[in-house]
Amino acid sequence: MASDAVKEFTDDNFDAEVLQADGAVLVDFWAPWCGPCRAIAPMIDQLAEENSKAKIGKLNIDDAPGVAQKFGITGIPTLLLFKNGEVEHSFRGGNTTKAALQEAIDASV
Repeated sequence: MASDAVKEFTDDNFDAEVLQADGAVLVDFWAPWCGPCRAIAPMIDQLAEENSKAKIGKLNIDDAPGVAQKFGITGIPTLLLFKNGEVEHSFRGGNTTKAALQEAIDASV
C-alpha cells in the first residue's frame, strides 16, 4: 500500500507539481509490471514520510508516456531529483539505496 505522503504525478499535473515547484522534488518513474519498481516502493514511501521539506512522488510511465519521453526515461525504475524545476540528480535501476537518495535530497533542500 502506497503511503499517503507519496504524490501521484501525471501528464496533466507534472509541470505544476514538479517543474514549477519551489525546492526539491523526487520523482520515481515506474510501472506496475516492473518488479524492481515494486521492490523499491517501500523505500520511496519511507522517504516521503520522513522528508517534509521535499516533495516525493511517482509517475507511472504507462499512464504518462509524454513526461517519460521528455526526460529520456528508457529504463525503470529511474528516479530524478528536481530542484526548482531542473534535474539535479538521477538514479537508475533497483539498486539505488535509501541513503544515497536521502543524501541527494538533503543537499537539495
